[in-house]
Amino acid sequence: MSLGYDRRHNKSHVMAVVFMRKTHTLCCWMVLATPLSVGASVDRPVNKLETVVVTATRSEQSKRDLSESLTAFEQQEIEFVSPSHPSEMLNRAAGVHINNLGGEGHMTAIRQPISTRGVYLFLEDGLPIRPTGFFNHNALYEVNIPQSGQLEVVKGPGSALYGSDAIGGVINSLTAPPSETASATINAELGSDGWQRGLLSGSTTLGKHGVKLDVNVTANEGFRDDGDYNRQSFTGRWDYNASDDLQIKTLLSYTEVEQSGVSDLTEDDYKNDPSKNYFQGDTAFREVQALRLSSEFSLQLSPHSSVSITPYYRNNTTAMAPSWMVTYDPNERETTFQSLGFLTQYQFDLNDNNNVILGLDVDYTPSSYNEQAVSHQQNGDIYTGYTPLGHTSYDYDANQTSLSPYIHFESQLSEKLLLTAGLRYDYFRVDYDDNLSADAPDSIFIPQLGRPVTHLRPEDQSVSFEHMSPKFGLVYQINGQHDAYFNYRHAFSVPSTGTLFRSGSTENSDQLEPIKADSFELGARGLITEWLYYEAALYHMLINDDLVTVIDGYQRNTYNAGETSHQGVELSLFGDITEELSYALAWTKTKQRYESFSYTCCYPSENVDVSGNTVAKAPETIANISLAYAPMMLPGVQFELEWQHLGEYYTDVTNTASYAGHDLFNLRAAYAVDNHWRLYARLQNLSDERYSTYTSNQVGDDEIHYRPGQPRSFYGGFTYSF
Repeated sequence: MSLGYDRRHNKSHVMAVVFMRKTHTLCCWMVLATPLSVGASVDRPVNKLETVVVTATRSEQSKRDLSESLTAFEQQEIEFVSPSHPSEMLNRAAGVHINNLGGEGHMTAIRQPISTRGVYLFLEDGLPIRPTGFFNHNALYEVNIPQSGQLEVVKGPGSALYGSDAIGGVINSLTAPPSETASATINAELGSDGWQRGLLSGSTTLGKHGVKLDVNVTANEGFRDDGDYNRQSFTGRWDYNASDDLQIKTLLSYTEVEQSGVSDLTEDDYKNDPSKNYFQGDTAFREVQALRLSSEFSLQLSPHSSVSITPYYRNNTTAMAPSWMVTYDPNERETTFQSLGFLTQYQFDLNDNNNVILGLDVDYTPSSYNEQAVSHQQNGDIYTGYTPLGHTSYDYDANQTSLSPYIHFESQLSEKLLLTAGLRYDYFRVDYDDNLSADAPDSIFIPQLGRPVTHLRPEDQSVSFEHMSPKFGLVYQINGQHDAYFNYRHAFSVPSTGTLFRSGSTENSDQLEPIKADSFELGARGLITEWLYYEAALYHMLINDDLVTVIDGYQRNTYNAGETSHQGVELSLFGDITEELSYALAWTKTKQRYESFSYTCCYPSENVDVSGNTVAKAPETIANISLAYAPMMLPGVQFELEWQHLGEYYTDVTNTASYAGHDLFNLRAAYAVDNHWRLYARLQNLSDERYSTYTSNQVGDDEIHYRPGQPRSFYGGFTYSF
């Protein structure tokens, strides 16, 4: 069975391309006609202590009440940055690095190395966009970040309200509420390498009903050969004020992504031909359809108590030919899942100083997985396509049920001291059924490789995990302008269904254990003067039963491999230097180490012990500094110069090779012509730096592979609001 050859080139993009081409002349004329001035002022409120956030408790609260490190980007800043990739927004937060793997593909590094591991939780309006056990490191492309109303990043494990996966951090995209009066916005943008994007928004409130619609249509050829990317997103929000005490918010999100795979490069090609792509034609592709529907019912029971219930539905299909497996286990696959569940939360005051949140999260996710063996065709070092071999390597169903009660408690111990504590219990059960017969062959000869490939298949079974996650925090209000906090948070991450049951050559993959983490954090934040607001955090995290995946020649094996430590300091500074000039700084220094870490590798088999080494792909420093200039003599104009820094890191666990890191500069400009028209432009990688977004080598292999980053690129567009 073929899972699809030319589906990446369907007709659904025709209307988008026509629309973008028709705006080409108008957009270019408007951008060029405005002298480098292009800008609406981005508001950078200096005193961020009073920022209202929702991620920590799923309800609005002041940032100064948090015993954790959280960065919030408001809608105006998101619109100014106009991110073409999630990294362009999120990397402005201290301690956060998102790389660019092409299109909107990415890996994340928040208090963790750059990796694909499921140690992060991605949310939309507080709802996980994927269920536990189905983490995808690229999954932020299922969220419409450019049209978010607010973007919040929690560094380190989440609160008791969140369960598995929230080890490194939580990223929550919040939709904007409907406007009080009828309004609409059209945003058209063109850029280098065939970049085209149209963002449409409409909103109104009529009586008790508020409605907001957002549409994102994006097409990009990419700077790599045959590296095109397309997406269409729709987000609809309906707010219904049924009464003074009952509000209902319904959210419908749908995203389609079609992305060509791009390859790593050898050092010679990276230096001399960075646009080269070894994976062309349909060698590696990804197609995603992601639907989410939820309704949040919020009822105020009394002045001191409230309850919310959020039933939801997810439907997700991902078809792909995985690029990372082309050279040792080529295949095409399709994963589907549907989720039915609900989030509940009961909040009440015990008295004036003590507040309790009780909750129960329930999720049922049936899923299916099908994988077909393929063999690729090659022309020199270029893979040009593949042929299905008529062999089914995997065909199974995995139905997951989770039940998670929790309690969160807050107590104002004194006028200046706030205590928070929480406890969450998570129970997961996965019922696995192999749809292939017991006598189905578990190996297939791959002509491309000249050898057979073996696929181990677990027997039908049920696997369950249960875990308790305690949390504790203190917030001390030093005075009206300064706070200090401490927290201890325990977190865990269960192995994904694919890791458990798509065994490959890993024996007993169904016996893998969850990753477990203990995190300690000490922080402070405050306003010193108009030109200096600060946030600082010092953290230490220990991770046990960490998962490591080793590709050794013909085999790919996954193990629970021991203990790692992750510690660092994060610093954020904001301020207005003058009435015209402001700045923002985000700086991080980390030390990540294998404390007790070993696994079996290589042929002949040997034990590899890397205890004491630095964790691979863990940058020593991460920084982002931006200067914004809004000249008073040119009202409505703003410029921003941004510096992004990524420090050195080792490329494998043996610490025998390293990547030196890189420094990138970006220039943005925007001009608010009037209340309706806004023009903007940005120049990314100003110095045309040659850099790699992900650099690695396999244990025992001295050849380093590089993922070239985007060269100097120009983008320009306009926004019309009415």
